Amino acid sequence: MNQEQVKEKLLELDRGVEDFSVIFSGKASKKVDGLYYPDRKEIIIHNKNFTDDSQLLYTAIHEFAHHLHHARSSLPVSSRAHTNRFWDIFHRLLFRAEEKRIYVNLFKKDKRFVELTKKIRGDYLVENGRQMKELGKLLEQAYALCEEQKANFDDYVDRELLLHRTTAKLLMKISSMNINPAIGYENMKTVAGIRDESRRVQAQEAFVEGMTPDMVRSEFNARKEPEETLGLLMEERERIGRSIETLTRKLTKIEQRIIELKHEDDPREMK
Repeated sequence: MNQEQVKEKLLELDRGVEDFSVIFSGKASKKVDGLYYPDRKEIIIHNKNFTDDSQLLYTAIHEFAHHLHHARSSLPVSSRAHTNRFWDIFHRLLFRAEEKRIYVNLFKKDKRFVELTKKIRGDYLVENGRQMKELGKLLEQAYALCEEQKANFDDYVDRELLLHRTTAKLLMKISSMNINPAIGYENMKTVAGIRDESRRVQAQEAFVEGMTPDMVRSEFNARKEPEETLGLLMEERERIGRSIETLTRKLTKIEQRIIELKHEDDPREMK
């Protein structure tokens, strides 16, 4: 697969994007498989790192996600390139690539991965979610007993259970919301952090349907990264304004110096 073919595959995933270049370095790299240069809008792929097209395309899609992130963000993208928003874009591209059969998901193709995934999710992640939900119910009983005995619940949790009180309250909250333990404890925490009830339900359904944690946080979590708020936009406008003023002053000085040098070379040009 050559550079042009890779670019066309990427465009099949999203054609409504600012133009970009795909460049094969012709080298192998021990540090990275690919790079993205936002100032030049270039995707660099160390093509000698790969033994098959699927591996190469995975890296190309990763770098393409960076391009989409930079091209469509109304604010400069953080120097911490792999943000929640980036992973959301990347995962959506991968799912789309699988649907279009552009990329083959090794984790679904290799039976060893399939069996391992089944065991991890079924025997551990789901079971952990169920146990944490049950723990929340027991903590509710402990809270009620503390209320009855006029005892301090936080003190009981801290000193007797050796459990942080913030964790205990979160577990009780999860239990009271009746969140589906099939999505796993970490994802249950994400759902519990969403204030709006209807969005909580939608987020839980999204997890059940197979959306990744970053995709769900980006779409449903009220505490997601503030990519476009009035305050941030105004700050960016001020920063750009200051930069324009500085560059204008520099340009004026350069133009004045050009005139002076021309005069020194040929005084007649000043007449």
